[in-house]
Amino acid sequence: MATGLIVRARAKQAEDAHPPLGRFVEADGVRLHYIECGAGEPLVIFHGNGSMAEEFILSGFVTLAAQHFRVIVFDRPGYGYSERPHSKVWTPAAQADLLIGALAQIGVNRVIALGHSWGASVAIVAALRHPDAVRGLVLESGYYYPSPRADLALFSIAALPLIGDVLRYTAYPLTARLLWPIMRRNLFSPAAVAPSFARFPSSMAMRPSQLHASAAESALMVPNAAVLQRHYRKLRMPIAIIAGIGDRMVDVDGQSRRLHGEVLQSSLHLVEECGHMVHHTAPQRVLAGLEEVRRGLRGECPPRAVAPSHVDNSAQSQPVRSFSGPA
Repeated sequence: MATGLIVRARAKQAEDAHPPLGRFVEADGVRLHYIECGAGEPLVIFHGNGSMAEEFILSGFVTLAAQHFRVIVFDRPGYGYSERPHSKVWTPAAQADLLIGALAQIGVNRVIALGHSWGASVAIVAALRHPDAVRGLVLESGYYYPSPRADLALFSIAALPLIGDVLRYTAYPLTARLLWPIMRRNLFSPAAVAPSFARFPSSMAMRPSQLHASAAESALMVPNAAVLQRHYRKLRMPIAIIAGIGDRMVDVDGQSRRLHGEVLQSSLHLVEECGHMVHHTAPQRVLAGLEEVRRGLRGECPPRAVAPSHVDNSAQSQPVRSFSGPA
């Protein structure tokens, strides 16, 4: 009982110290928080597991993109300040429908979607289910094909009924704090942890509500990929696939490179000396992928995907094949 009260108090302290930076919109009865900046063609960003919209703001990528795009970054359901009702299983499909509906509520009907890590699956499903709304995709550090992941079983326990409820208010917040330095290094390795990430409010990520969202998404990760892999060839829009060559969270060859081989209208951007958090370590490389997608939408022939100094010479970014999607 005492531990639970302490955890609740710390969660409240985290929220007081990091109030919402953006606005709220309600879609399908769910209150969602989003941050918007810039002007021009709409770009919507879906963050990864355990994160929140503020993390993308801190990376500096949003500032770069906002010079040419109207950038909208959501707290996905259960993260940051967005609700996550327990009455629904929040698969990528459920989140995609909700977030596309939220975009319509704020008057945005045609977007380029950027998804990082777990958010890449949301972006792909949004494109498959709402092809009139999603014109192009930027997929960063995604997990696209099922593979053995023993680590996910441990992370998923906090989503279980009863025992998960107990753990989220007792052992898990403390464990997360102890493991945070290791997790942070693994996210960025082989690069150093970016100074921009030092300002990430980790205390927000360790709230019981956000731990529940993260655990539930860890449990869904492999089965989602198993279902989704059958549909990648249906994608018809320009796609830029981005990955750090040293990514310790997902296997680049088995994920990003494989997806590029399957999706004909994609380009592959492999960034040297970079891990899972490319938008922090090399935001200009992510921006290059985004610009390439925009050129594809305009029917222009895109240049080489990544500057040679940032590419693994044994597997340089491959030229974009002809786009079959609508302009």
